[in-house]
Amino acid sequence: MHDERPPRRRALLLENIHPGAAEALTAAGFEVETVKGAFDESQLADRIADIDLLGIRSRTHLTDAVLDKSRRLLAVGAFCIGTNQIDIPAATRRGVAVFNAPFSNTRSVVELVIAEIIALTRRLTDKNRDMHAGVWSKSAAGAHEVRGRRLGIVGYGNIGSQLSVLAENLGMSVSFYDTADRLALGNARRCASLEELLGWADVVTLHVDGRPDNRGLFGAAEFSAMRDGALFLNLSRGFVVDHGALRQEILSGRLAGAAVDVFFEEPSGDDTSFTSRLQGLPNVILTPHIGGSTEEAQADIGNFVAGKLISYACTGSTSLSVNMPNVDLASRAGAHGLVHIHRNTPGVLAAINAIFAEHRVNIEGQSLGTKGDVGYVITDIASDYTEDMLSRLAHMDETIRLRVL
Repeated sequence: MHDERPPRRRALLLENIHPGAAEALTAAGFEVETVKGAFDESQLADRIADIDLLGIRSRTHLTDAVLDKSRRLLAVGAFCIGTNQIDIPAATRRGVAVFNAPFSNTRSVVELVIAEIIALTRRLTDKNRDMHAGVWSKSAAGAHEVRGRRLGIVGYGNIGSQLSVLAENLGMSVSFYDTADRLALGNARRCASLEELLGWADVVTLHVDGRPDNRGLFGAAEFSAMRDGALFLNLSRGFVVDHGALRQEILSGRLAGAAVDVFFEEPSGDDTSFTSRLQGLPNVILTPHIGGSTEEAQADIGNFVAGKLISYACTGSTSLSVNMPNVDLASRAGAHGLVHIHRNTPGVLAAINAIFAEHRVNIEGQSLGTKGDVGYVITDIASDYTEDMLSRLAHMDETIRLRVL
């Protein structure tokens, strides 16, 4: 509830974020520290007090307790798609904006899915294993073309829909199931239920988000509803699938293969051991959460999220923020920018402008946006502000945070 003008602007980037992000932040005037690995809760709590911008990926968890230690944090960037590792309500209560990269690694994930579908359908995993063991097995038994086979996509968002288009280009028939109302692309067909899709598809691939409702989405009942000899892929979230049930389906031979990129518990770094009940199974591809791990995707993510953090810190723009109203106001030369984040109740804008009027401040430009319980106002003022005016704005009953840009 106070005006924040820190002497130095500092950014902390964890989890080996692409160096392009650090370069962009440095060029924007931030002192940047980069760390290769993730921080646990206590490590992050010890470091967050003097940080203005925080960048993380999927293994660092930003909790309410950690946020309670932050004094200057303006925004956090998730340099990935998901934001379930961030306590969004806690961040919002403190006026901390959250940004992610919902589109930047879509193509990389889709290409990996296509590669795995082809590898599993041709049983390249088994052929590769045999060759390394000195066994020449040229049989075509169990190997198929993907052309003409049925692909069932669970979750038809950015990744699922682009996968749909590329799979059709390979000659696959595509159906999808999504709880949201999605527009079918190309010749894709929408299924009325998950059960309908599972009974139809030769290949089932999951691309759902990390919302709590998706926990345990796919278990023994769903596997039983799949066709004999079908393939299963999960490149979405580890907690979505019962790996014990999947193991039984593979060992029984009812499912012909699987590819899994995400797990319930994932190591905090590359030097940590990994175990899974899916290890050692025939025609099963296990990858270490690399769906979006291409140099192209990481460069795009680094530039995109860093750009959003810089824009928010310097201009107050909340474009594509996960938790703040979408507000963008072109700054005017000679104007001072004020950002007022508040609880979304009637009459707040009028009260803000009344304070400006009392202090004989002329408004050059102003933009208001609301999102749920949060209101967000950017105001450009022509004259200098006074500490009394800032104090009045900061101590309104509805104020969450006041920033001077």
